[in-house]
Amino acid sequence: MSETENEAPDADAPQQSDLDFKINLLFPGVVVRKDLVKAVKGNAIVPSYVLEYLLGQYAASDDEATIQAGIDTVRKILAEHYVHRNQSELVKSTIRERGRHRIIDKVTATLNEKADVYEAEFANLGIKGVLVEPATIKAHPKLLVGGVWCICDIEYFHSDDARVVPWILGSIKPIQLSNFDFEGYLAARREFTTDEWIDLLVQSIGFNPELFGRRAKLIQLVRLIPFVERNYNLVELGPKGTGKSHIFSEFSPHGMLISGGEVTVPKLFVNNANGRIGLVGYWDVVAFDEFAGKKKRADRALVDIMKNYMANKTFSRGVETLGAEASMVFVGNTSHTVPYMLKHSDLFDELPDSYHDSAYLDRLHHYIPGWEVDTIRGEMFSSGYGFVVDYIAEVLKSMRSADYSDRYQQHFTLSSNISTRDRDGIHKTFSGLMKILYPHEEATPEEIEEILRFAIEGRKRVKDQILRIDSTMADVKFGYLDTDGAWHPVSTLEEDEYPAYYHRERREGAETTADRGEPTLGGSAPTVEAEAPREPEPVAEPPLFEGHREFQENQRGVSFDTLIIPYLRGAGQITIIDPYIRQFHQARNLMELIEAIARTKDAADEVNVKLITAENIEGADKLRKQLEFLVKIKQGAAVGGVNFDVAFDNTIHDRSIVTDTGWRILLGRGLDIFQYVTGDAFDLATKLQEFRQVKAFGITYIRESA
Repeated sequence: MSETENEAPDADAPQQSDLDFKINLLFPGVVVRKDLVKAVKGNAIVPSYVLEYLLGQYAASDDEATIQAGIDTVRKILAEHYVHRNQSELVKSTIRERGRHRIIDKVTATLNEKADVYEAEFANLGIKGVLVEPATIKAHPKLLVGGVWCICDIEYFHSDDARVVPWILGSIKPIQLSNFDFEGYLAARREFTTDEWIDLLVQSIGFNPELFGRRAKLIQLVRLIPFVERNYNLVELGPKGTGKSHIFSEFSPHGMLISGGEVTVPKLFVNNANGRIGLVGYWDVVAFDEFAGKKKRADRALVDIMKNYMANKTFSRGVETLGAEASMVFVGNTSHTVPYMLKHSDLFDELPDSYHDSAYLDRLHHYIPGWEVDTIRGEMFSSGYGFVVDYIAEVLKSMRSADYSDRYQQHFTLSSNISTRDRDGIHKTFSGLMKILYPHEEATPEEIEEILRFAIEGRKRVKDQILRIDSTMADVKFGYLDTDGAWHPVSTLEEDEYPAYYHRERREGAETTADRGEPTLGGSAPTVEAEAPREPEPVAEPPLFEGHREFQENQRGVSFDTLIIPYLRGAGQITIIDPYIRQFHQARNLMELIEAIARTKDAADEVNVKLITAENIEGADKLRKQLEFLVKIKQGAAVGGVNFDVAFDNTIHDRSIVTDTGWRILLGRGLDIFQYVTGDAFDLATKLQEFRQVKAFGITYIRESA
């Protein structure tokens, strides 16, 4: 692929940006360059947060020599000290022969009440009963709760007493974060703009923020809410390969990903046979991977217990009621497009029948539209700096007890029509995003409104689909009032994209006989008197829309053919004013508009198109490249009977299209309305604009005298 086919930054030659410099300056020692993890992981089956901790210790620098030396050090540490389970006996032998050896392993401690001592168990090495000093437990209490990855010195001393464990813990150093300065975190947050902070968080997840729009970034960050908000119920359904489960498997030591989406009551909640509490008692987040699938079987008792837990944060063990704080996340793949699901069923169509239940679905606080998330590609991964994931995981965990759900109320009021359960869902999403984006509680009314709308949309997506499933549920008007009393309705993106399918009433039961064209009552088809064929009456085209329209980020179904071309028909002179026709994708958009003009005009006609744009003043090479693009457009346009001309004016700012037929189209973003396109010849979005996601933009149509 040539450089002109893809304007994505070169991931093979990372260069430190101003943001990266700022990140290193304000968060020394707890950030790492995100492309280094793959370089050091090798065949070590160790979580990313452990690798990033080591990289943060040895390679947290902006100096290439220091980074390379740090990578070499981390590789050496892993090679010499990481314990592979299939090599545990070899490591045990090494400890015995040397008398002392340093290892990297996951260590869990328990209290032996009979002997009144703490004992450690090593997950990969496979030894247990190793004595631990109380001072060590006091310094690192997480050893008692789920275990901690550590660098340990293990000694071997054999005794004739068979009851004495020969393994001795010489020293232990956790390689997960043991403490952090939360006030320092807040102070550093204040030094970042909101855009910078969002980009830092996106880089911390591992993605390049330059390839994501604002809405796409927020969708990624919603995946973090279960880590910062107690008892948060989240669902994400969408196409394969969009990274739905990545965060829950690699991002935090406090999350558990269950593959297959199938789990039992004892494993998840409580085992009545031995009284042992299940996963919800030990983890902050329990995520169900591959949750979708109509053929998957689910225990009805499990569904009922989950419904109670998701609503009340409690579950029963016999006569005793227990509580837990684990958030529940459900991720799964869809096999149909959004309009197909809206036309034939609902957006929960892929769920197993036991979960396709209005009472269960009503417990979900937010629905992430997975179909808006791009399939993960190599260039999407970040080579910039982000938080060591264990650091940000601990920050988020520390805020789980805080409640930011009322921070919007001095500026906005939710609709009184919104039910308590809907309100809870909105509040929990809003609180989570506030804690993630504005932990210092310094957000403007506009920033608060942005995440409030996002929270309302996610809950509305849940409720609107429930209304299709259960017609007894009361309809809800989702929106809010500002301090002036003005009403602001909120819609989902798919509602704006496919209104005909979104708002249709769901039919109950099978199709009627009339729907199928089958015989009606009486068993015979109705008699239809034969008529002579009649000429169809001409249908007058509706008048073109005048006024302003807004399009949301990530919206699909938008093309120049529907957006602009109807207003250019019949025009002999078209003037396009756009100061930014400089880069390849901008020139490509202009050429696509000219292609549409050539395609729709009469072959015998010629159309004059004049572009008024600004020169690229960022350097001689970039100006030369801009001129090359414009010359190619002129040559290509001539073949289609379009005479293309260019004039430069470096004082212009507004963007518009003016025709000699009396139309003026004001373009908020000019022609640069589409998000990044891969250039892949097998991607529909490469050739067909309606399959591309758009950036947020507005357009105004004004009818003037010709």
